[in-house]
Amino acid sequence: MGPQRSTLPDEGVKDEQETREPKLYRVILHNDDYTTMDFVIQILVAIFHKPAAEATRITLDVHKKGKGICGIYHYDIAATKVAQVHTLAHQREFPLKCSLEEA
Repeated sequence: MGPQRSTLPDEGVKDEQETREPKLYRVILHNDDYTTMDFVIQILVAIFHKPAAEATRITLDVHKKGKGICGIYHYDIAATKVAQVHTLAHQREFPLKCSLEEA
């Protein structure tokens, strides 16, 4: 009879089910010619919980640079925030576009 094999994995071998940090996503607002800056500020305060000064800065980025980053979140949270923006914009009849991209 040969040596007995251990049922424990080697310490040097990584477990195949090693946990990984979930990916993060940027939520981005895009400029258009119709959505008011006041509405964008309201969105940033209500949905993204930004203080008024930061909401104004992001709104100016959207207006001057064509887009502004609202925050970085895990996918489910980012996708929910994008949907909330689109719902509120649709209710107010604004064509505001919001998207997410991998951070």
